[in-house]
This record gives sequence, C-alpha cells and structure tokens, in this order.
Amino acid sequence: MAATPECMPDEELLYDLADLFKAFADTTRIRILYALMGQDRCVADIADIIGVSQSAVSHQLRTLKQARLVKFQRDGKNIIYSLSDDHVYTMLAQGMTHICE
Repeated sequence: MAATPECMPDEELLYDLADLFKAFADTTRIRILYALMGQDRCVADIADIIGVSQSAVSHQLRTLKQARLVKFQRDGKNIIYSLSDDHVYTMLAQGMTHICE
C-alpha cells in the first residue's frame, strides 16, 4: 500500500517523533533506561550501575526528562527516577528484538 500525502502525519508530529528517537541515540542514555527497568533509582545508584559519574548521569537524565522517557519524584533530599510508562520499556524491548533478528 502506497503512502499518500493525506496519510502523512502533521509536520510537527514528525518533528516530535524525530526528537524522541534522538533521545535514544546515546548509549549512556540507553544504559540509564535499562538501569531503571524494574526499579526506581536515584542518580548515585544509576551512576554506580552504569559506571559513569553522577554529573554525567544528571546531564543525560535532563535529556530523558525532556523527551518524557523518565519521570521523577522527591523523597526527602533525594530525587528518585523511573521510566515514564510502559511504552518506554516496549520501545527498548522492540528495538532490541529488531537488532537481534
């Protein structure tokens, strides 16, 4: 089935989709997302798990928050991060399945 101009999503939606995929274009961000699969974590724990500095994790979390891939909540002085929703897990799983085929 051929695409027609009427079937194309709005240009703004395409721009947003491209930005979403850009957020997946860094291995440190992917490692952070994997670290958050199944368990909410603070920056220090994420840094320990993926082996980079807390500063680097914080920098990448900013990008992931802007892309709405992670969310956070305060726990006293700590900020706890988690995946935004099941869609993030699904995108990672589908991507891994695609490259492993």
